[in-house]
Amino acid sequence: MSDIKSLDDLKSAVAAAPAAAPAAIVRAPVRDKLGRAYATGKRKNAIARVWVKPGSGKVVVNGKEMAAYFARPVLQMILKQPFTVANVEGQFDVYATVVGGGLSGQAGAVKHGISKALQLYEPALRGALKAAGFLTRDSRVVERKKYGKPKARRSFQFSKR
Repeated sequence: MSDIKSLDDLKSAVAAAPAAAPAAIVRAPVRDKLGRAYATGKRKNAIARVWVKPGSGKVVVNGKEMAAYFARPVLQMILKQPFTVANVEGQFDVYATVVGGGLSGQAGAVKHGISKALQLYEPALRGALKAAGFLTRDSRVVERKKYGKPKARRSFQFSKR
């Protein structure tokens, strides 16, 4: 390095040196002894524990079939979104337990858990799921009610007289 006297010498030295490419992160699949991937999904006040394993596409939530637990078609569509984005419909069975919140929050929590578990089972699916925003937790929670207020921020009606 002591023979570099000018910027041109520096440029030629940098061009001659092999560029150290940043090492790509290689993720390994994370599975248990039974061949399942586990993840926790959250949305609003709902928390879902989700296990994903290869199968026929059966989804069981709290011991019930998806159609029985989430009767609304919109909620069923929300649960199927990670599979359609990752292009693996009907290839994985899902077993989930979910507590807290309402049905909408629970559906979002199960969707978050399915997405996280899919990318743990098959790391190649991470790019599609991340681009769709399914690996990000939606942290919006209802604000707590404050003392002396009828709701979180609402005040009682003001009366001058």
